[in-house]
Amino acid sequence: MKRKVCKQCKLFVEGAECPICKSANFSSNFKGRLHILDAKNSAIAKKIGMEADGEYAIKVQ
Repeated sequence: MKRKVCKQCKLFVEGAECPICKSANFSSNFKGRLHILDAKNSAIAKKIGMEADGEYAIKVQ
């Protein structure tokens, strides 16, 4: 099964709705992944604007 990524917040999603932005707009075409373990203390998470822990795509097409 292909993984799907929310087009708005770039979070990898398993359900029918994104838990962060509540969107149902997904793509299975992405490039690269980031694993944010501690978003509050991560310089990378702050730089890209992610406020929640999780697995994110770098680029969604």
